[in-house]
Amino acid sequence: MNIASPIRKTGHTVCPHDCPSACALNVDVEPDGRIGRVRGAPDNTYTAGVICAKVARYAERLYHPDRLMTPKRRKGAKGAGDWQEVSWEAALDEIADAFVKAEAAHGSEAIWPYFYAGTMGQVQRDSIERLRHAKRYSGFMGTICTNMAWTGYVMGTGALRGPDPREMAKSDCVVIWGTNAVATQVNVMTHATRARKERGAKIVVIDIYDNPTMKQADLGLIVRPGTDAALACALMHVAFRDGYADREYMARYADDPAGLEAHLASRTPEWAATITGLSVDEIETLAKLVGTTKKTFFRLGYGFARQRNGSAAMHAALSVATVLGLWQYEGAGAFHNNGDIFRLNKSELMGTGYMDPSIRMLDQSQIGRVLTGDAEALRHGGPVTALLIQNTNPMNVAPEQRLVKQGFLRDDLFVAVHEQFMTETAEVADIVLPATMFVEHDDIYRAGGQSHILLGPKLVEPPKTVRTNLFVIEELAKRLGVSNYPGFCLSEEEHIDRLLKASGQLGYEELKAGRWIDCQPDFRSAHFLDGFGHPDGKFRFRPDWVSGKSPNKPPANVGNLGPVAALPALPDHVDLIEVADAEHPFRLATSPARNFLNSTFAETETSVEKEGRPEVMVNAGDAERLSIAAGDVVRIGNGRGEIRIHARVTDAVKPGVLVAEGLWPNKAHLDGEGINVLTGADCVAPHGGAAFHDNKVWLVKDGE
Repeated sequence: MNIASPIRKTGHTVCPHDCPSACALNVDVEPDGRIGRVRGAPDNTYTAGVICAKVARYAERLYHPDRLMTPKRRKGAKGAGDWQEVSWEAALDEIADAFVKAEAAHGSEAIWPYFYAGTMGQVQRDSIERLRHAKRYSGFMGTICTNMAWTGYVMGTGALRGPDPREMAKSDCVVIWGTNAVATQVNVMTHATRARKERGAKIVVIDIYDNPTMKQADLGLIVRPGTDAALACALMHVAFRDGYADREYMARYADDPAGLEAHLASRTPEWAATITGLSVDEIETLAKLVGTTKKTFFRLGYGFARQRNGSAAMHAALSVATVLGLWQYEGAGAFHNNGDIFRLNKSELMGTGYMDPSIRMLDQSQIGRVLTGDAEALRHGGPVTALLIQNTNPMNVAPEQRLVKQGFLRDDLFVAVHEQFMTETAEVADIVLPATMFVEHDDIYRAGGQSHILLGPKLVEPPKTVRTNLFVIEELAKRLGVSNYPGFCLSEEEHIDRLLKASGQLGYEELKAGRWIDCQPDFRSAHFLDGFGHPDGKFRFRPDWVSGKSPNKPPANVGNLGPVAALPALPDHVDLIEVADAEHPFRLATSPARNFLNSTFAETETSVEKEGRPEVMVNAGDAERLSIAAGDVVRIGNGRGEIRIHARVTDAVKPGVLVAEGLWPNKAHLDGEGINVLTGADCVAPHGGAAFHDNKVWLVKDGE
């Protein structure tokens, strides 16, 4: 008698992590209900069967022995690691009771729901906003990632969209600017290398150090941190000088090409070379390449915008494509993010119908200042005395870490954390709740780096003691008396179905059958051939930094942020950055590592093994001058603090530049303090943001 073997199934889902690619995934589901191999979906035209190695190893994370499995209540001092297990009912009751007491003592704004992009799933990430609006808790202004990049892009185009990123495969030159795509969005390389293989396309990489993406380049340019706008200006200067500029195109599609040309007359390659550290020949070579190659695709990343002049840098780099008229051609133009094309109506999901615009909005990046009572950070209101944290790890990822730690250790602060692992934020909580992972719940995703809305259905059952983000929000809503508000008491499937239909799309069942919806606009719209997104249809060489369009514009009760008056009227380099000086002769960038994603994957053994240990890259000449050998312990510091870390002596960074890859846990560092001790939370103009790659520091060998 033949007995049928158990059948392995293939599940279809989406990578949930904070990467612009939002890769479509095929996941092996074994007969015992566990996941096995994870790989890219070959029939998704953007993912094209390719995913990063860290997500391919996801089973290691899902079944990690240190995963949180039960709710816990703090017994001893904050951060002491003394816990007792409690029931879900008791934990949720305690959170609700703490929130009621905080509101009674200081008003509803004393509670701050704090979240971010640990999952990019719309339901599991954004439902916390519905609870916030219903209870009139303090608002959350997300500033840690996109503000400078999105603002600079939209100031030029008037819309957060651009050419289909799959068009990179049809390019003759792909310029990867300010993103280490090999490490952070591997699908960019999929399409760029296809263009090289099939068309002989050149790949250009512009970055601040010789990283894995730079090693794939035909032409690699290493600029000093915070000087990208100077390079962009020189490229445009050469375009006007040598006849590469498309004057006919600009006359139709741009606001002030004559003013720009006059402004750029002094922005020569020689001028830019002194600022960027590039040679004149490097600048001239790139200018000629992009000027004579109409099918040039600028893929503009986030990294070079994480400076205090980041919005201006993004706008300047974007302007190169307009001066050259590249938007007219397939496989050409400039792309950063497709956020505008999806048009998801999340009003019910987020509860925006009952939002009170008078409620204060607190800056995500300034959590240290908020929790230590800084009056400006608190919008001159009362203290925050209770936090609910989902999808983020501010004790590790937020700038000004010494202030963050000081704030979290306040005796009068109640903290509830819903997490997958005992992160450093969970370690200082009063209540810790165990959270599901993406294959254990339903959600819907949109892909900023491509063009798809994708369904991520539950593929396996979660552990019986683990709960979804939505469950936590719904249960707290019941206890806090707002579960009767619109949008509550719905399942994930119901939320997805209603969101899709409210957005003019087909419903849940249709998306489940099709797996994704391609929202890419037609060629003319994507390339702005019927006009850019401003009312007059013109690209803005002259951005309105004060009142112009921006998806990250703070609410009226906050207003513009940072030194807005210092931003340039036309594309230009501005020294808003922390310029190195005699006391702080080095510039430090905190760049992503290949095997971590922010603080995620820093708990998995393989990722840690591949990354090794926290290190700072030091130029070989600088190291010799300071008597630093490979592996030596060094001290890095500035006015925010100092840390000890091992040195990696290398020629991958230029003199005067330090790069610390990877957001290691603080506890992985020699003294329990991580790299974000050195990063600042001062607001970047014009709409805030955290300048993680913009830090002036001193460096010495430990003991000297």
